[in-house]
Amino acid sequence: MSDNQGPTVDVGDQWAEELRRNRAEKDEFLDEHRQSPIPPEKRDEFDGLAYFDPDPAYRVKTTVHVFEDPETVDLETSDGRTVSYNRVFRFEFELDGESHALHGYRQEGDDSIFVPFRDKTTGQQSYKDGRYMDLELDGEIQDGDTIALDFNLAYSPFCAYSETFSCPLPPEENWLETTIEAGERAPPF
Repeated sequence: MSDNQGPTVDVGDQWAEELRRNRAEKDEFLDEHRQSPIPPEKRDEFDGLAYFDPDPAYRVKTTVHVFEDPETVDLETSDGRTVSYNRVFRFEFELDGESHALHGYRQEGDDSIFVPFRDKTTGQQSYKDGRYMDLELDGEIQDGDTIALDFNLAYSPFCAYSETFSCPLPPEENWLETTIEAGERAPPF
């Protein structure tokens, strides 16, 4: 259990069990599905992903700042190209008594919010190029609204398993100067 101080979100009794069930489903997909990013020759040695233990302290309340006129930003990718996103939100939150912020991005025609980030586990305990979170928001979000951001759902992009994938890299504005010991750990190979 983390000793992080800051506003957390009530997770209820079933939260950790549901998280474990989702992780088991992902491991099964990576091990068996034909669209798995793990190359077939490495699947025999795949024994599931490593995860940080579920920790409700990393499910934080964020205050949302909505960008009324979203700026288009080009994110570098793992293969040296760029991909365009609109910067639509800034999520402000506290961990360990310190204030932090992450930006949320959206591509044209996509409803989900993409939150790539790096933290002090990047390249050591977690994937070397950072991790992702995806948010599916219910309804319209207004400036100043409070929503949950759950780092326990942070995951490694497909390029962590195979260089055949091109993945957006977290921009510097989403590099956190704190340790996020939640979500997926570094890939097993």
